[in-house]
Amino acid sequence: MFDDLTIPRILPLGAILFNFLFLLVAIPIEAYVFNRRLSFDKKTSIFYAISVNHFSSALGWTIFFLLEPVLPILWKSELINFVFYNNFKSPNTQSLLIVTTVIIFFTTVIMKFFLLQVFVFFLKEDVFKKKEELPVTQQRYKRRRWRVPSRVRFASTNLVTTTLIANALSYSAITLILLIRNR
Repeated sequence: MFDDLTIPRILPLGAILFNFLFLLVAIPIEAYVFNRRLSFDKKTSIFYAISVNHFSSALGWTIFFLLEPVLPILWKSELINFVFYNNFKSPNTQSLLIVTTVIIFFTTVIMKFFLLQVFVFFLKEDVFKKKEELPVTQQRYKRRRWRVPSRVRFASTNLVTTTLIANALSYSAITLILLIRNR
């Protein structure tokens, strides 16, 4: 699989610029959703949106460059036609593109959710601070509070829902841009 890895000789400058444009569209939309739904301040929301989108974009391009050499020659030809000339030779490629887009959307949602969860966990200010000893009554209250997992589940569900909404809105805006481009 890794024998076919080579550095591309032709740089798809149009695809790179469109990816930059997509990031410029997606980051403010997702930052707004993070701000409204998760109650982060604006600076934190923008930081999370930039981080999540850049990491997921880098992971996506890495996966793309790992998969591209092993694609069948017909699919590779269609991919090159789409990236460089914005058209397809085969009429069956449209349905394959729709299935691939749905897979990419849900993979991106899952990737962004885990990245956001990691960022929220590690960037909390009190994660690495040494915890103070609490009096016995407060320790009992704290243990009792951890027995109720509904609060944790609610926070995780809220993060999943927010990530799904943010990704859906940004993908909708990007799809609108692509439709305007094809007119």
